[in-house]
Amino acid sequence: MTSGVSEWELMQRAGEGAARWVARMAGGRSVSVLCGPGNNGGDGYVIADYLHRSGIPVSVVAPNPPGTETSKKARENCSAAISSEGIPAAEVYVDCLFGYGLSRQVEGAFAAMLEQLRETSGYKIAIDIPSSIASDSGARLGPSVDYDLTIALGAWKQAHFIMPPMATMGEKRLVDIGLEIASDAPCLSAAPEISPPAADAHKYRRGLLAVVAGKMPGAPLLAAEAALRSGAGYVKLFSDHSHPDAPAELVVEGGSLAERLVDERISAILIGPGLGRDATAREKLAIAIETTKPLLLDADALHLLEPASIDGVDTTQIAVTPHEGELDQLCTVFSITAESKIDRARALHNETGMTVLAKGPDSILVGSGGIRFFDRGPSWLSVAGTGDVLAGIAASRLAVHGDFHCALEEAVWLHHEAAYIAGPAFTAGELARIVKQALRNFL
Repeated sequence: MTSGVSEWELMQRAGEGAARWVARMAGGRSVSVLCGPGNNGGDGYVIADYLHRSGIPVSVVAPNPPGTETSKKARENCSAAISSEGIPAAEVYVDCLFGYGLSRQVEGAFAAMLEQLRETSGYKIAIDIPSSIASDSGARLGPSVDYDLTIALGAWKQAHFIMPPMATMGEKRLVDIGLEIASDAPCLSAAPEISPPAADAHKYRRGLLAVVAGKMPGAPLLAAEAALRSGAGYVKLFSDHSHPDAPAELVVEGGSLAERLVDERISAILIGPGLGRDATAREKLAIAIETTKPLLLDADALHLLEPASIDGVDTTQIAVTPHEGELDQLCTVFSITAESKIDRARALHNETGMTVLAKGPDSILVGSGGIRFFDRGPSWLSVAGTGDVLAGIAASRLAVHGDFHCALEEAVWLHHEAAYIAGPAFTAGELARIVKQALRNFL
């Protein structure tokens, strides 16, 4: 029982909700449902029964009999034809072999069935979780199949938003079955609603962002250009380079970093893009941390950060935005051992108190607002410099309102939206200049 609802009723809700999606995708075409021995297989029997009663040609293949009481009841109530061997020719295939909770390798007849499914040319649908994927870690436990649609039951699972399995799931849809989801459970990020500046706003009230440059001039300039277009009222680039290509709107200042960063009007600091990893870079990072102002660390700063750097510091005022390699580096330095990306990001947050955006095609945000997953962004974001653009957007939003979790969530959405607007080929500089159009779409 769950909240007074029996397991059988939940299975009926899940199966019939999924069946409606299957029927829509099938459009009258023949369907073959592959059922395993557990409750995911039970969902499959409910799906097949619904399709059969709806007049859609459907058959069921179940190599093994049901192994749970609820799945046995589902099979007893299934009106569709059931066989135990092979995959019949069909135009739509529904994978209900294994679902949530898979923890062991898929072998034998089930592995053979997945291999056969992989070679079919029909439309493929996975129910809840593809049958060779561990629902929490996203680990591959059997033959890989590329699906056209994955239908989650009751709630999203971690593996729905973790690469590489995320790339094999096709479109994703969620069937609500009335489960009570804990308020602090990981969830899919919703599109932000970004407020325009207040009627009496001025450049400092909208947020002054300081971008700290270092050894390489290009990356911090990219970040600053993105920040200029992401809502901050004022952006300064603290750099010892001349930056003749900097836009007129960007204030570039040299000299003592410590003296520059004591400006009380500074709302947030970004350091890391183009910083370098030498003694000078390490000194600049220490100065930025010592200001105790809201701080976003990216790129080289993540390679310089260590436990001693934040000893005695209010780390709730620090965010890090590592890609996969940088996340591994941070986990090594902070003695974190965890298997999946989400577990590493969660452990890093728990160990340090910092807000963590583990960025990539499967970005994961962990902070005071809980855990947020994001739909996969455009694959053409995979060009040099786009991470610097993301850092600039996030730091700009942080300067605007000071909420780390909200700033990073907004940044991912703006980054993705700008890439969609830019189209399938762009440079990081072009992406930075398009952010203003993306921002308009969330007002």
